[in-house]
Amino acid sequence: QVQLVESGGGVVQAGGSLRLSCASSGIIFTINNMGWYRQAPGNQREWVASISRGGSTYYVDSVKGRFTISRDNAKNTVYLRMSNLRPEDTAVYYCFCNANKQYLGQGTQVTVSS
Repeated sequence: QVQLVESGGGVVQAGGSLRLSCASSGIIFTINNMGWYRQAPGNQREWVASISRGGSTYYVDSVKGRFTISRDNAKNTVYLRMSNLRPEDTAVYYCFCNANKQYLGQGTQVTVSS
């Protein structure tokens, strides 16, 4: 059974930091890209960041310089370090893994208060 288990969400004041983690298990195919989406209330899901198996990273413009994505291939885990958080970063954050298909986590809430 495939599972993507996220952790690290919470409530933080503007300017603060959080680190999200997402551990995947049960995927028997090679995991290629891993990354994160987010969805704020009333908005469509938005891609936030991706990292290739080789470590190349990609970010949506709104988080460049503030968020850092990383991964541990041995643990099939992806991380998202979020700094200088803003109220507009408030959303449910979903991790994803691309293998034979895309797998999504259940989501973790991030709330940034002003």
